[in-house]
Amino acid sequence: MELTVNGRRAYAYTGGKAFDPALPCVVFIHGALNDHSVWTLLARWFAHHGRSVLAVDLPGHMRSSSVPLPNVAALADWTLALLDAAGVRSASLVGHSMGSLIALEAASKAPERISALVMVGTAVPMKVSQLLLDLSRDDPPAAIDMVVAFSHSSLAAKPSYPGPGSWLRGGSRALMHKVQASSSHASLFHHDFSVCNDYERGLIAAQSLTCPVTLILGKADQMTQPKQAREIALALKATVHELDAGHSLMTEAPEHLLRVLRTALK
Repeated sequence: MELTVNGRRAYAYTGGKAFDPALPCVVFIHGALNDHSVWTLLARWFAHHGRSVLAVDLPGHMRSSSVPLPNVAALADWTLALLDAAGVRSASLVGHSMGSLIALEAASKAPERISALVMVGTAVPMKVSQLLLDLSRDDPPAAIDMVVAFSHSSLAAKPSYPGPGSWLRGGSRALMHKVQASSSHASLFHHDFSVCNDYERGLIAAQSLTCPVTLILGKADQMTQPKQAREIALALKATVHELDAGHSLMTEAPEHLLRVLRTALK
């Protein structure tokens, strides 16, 4: 579905169902150098079980126009403006990695509009090593290879997503190259990593939340290690789940992730 947000085209996948703003809404927010497609299976399940779904392409990513927005605060404002454009008064927010920071900030800016917050593969603060920041600017393909290696906990795909014989690492690498190539930004990867690295309001934002919060972490996550989420989990009084997966929880543990989301968003 295409919307107009702040005068620019914004795309959101609705899970294969016509969007109905009268239904309880779930907004899925992707991470760095990704797009809405990382949420496909989860978005489809919720869309076919009584929810309206908006799995967004963030500004400057794939089918959403405009240049990438400069920081988490601006992206949070955009997310709330997207709700306005879709005619949604309140929603649950589900964010992965960079998207989890955006969801947290949006929930702090408009706590009366957010009914639940789920942060997947998160860390607060979400600091990026200087080596990876430099590599994402100077040699994005090499940075992509490094992130793909760190984001998956096993070499072989489990036969659950999207089916037997799938190559999770290859699929992730291909998506990241596609998103980078679609952008007019010199290095969208470096931009997204900088957005993560520069966000310092997480613990302050946590003080404004009034909704239930769930953190879903990968036990083998090397990008955002579970220990890096302990402080924000305490600040948010969050329910915490650790799954047998790396950073790419949506592909490595889709059924378990869905079970936790169903409970968090019931």
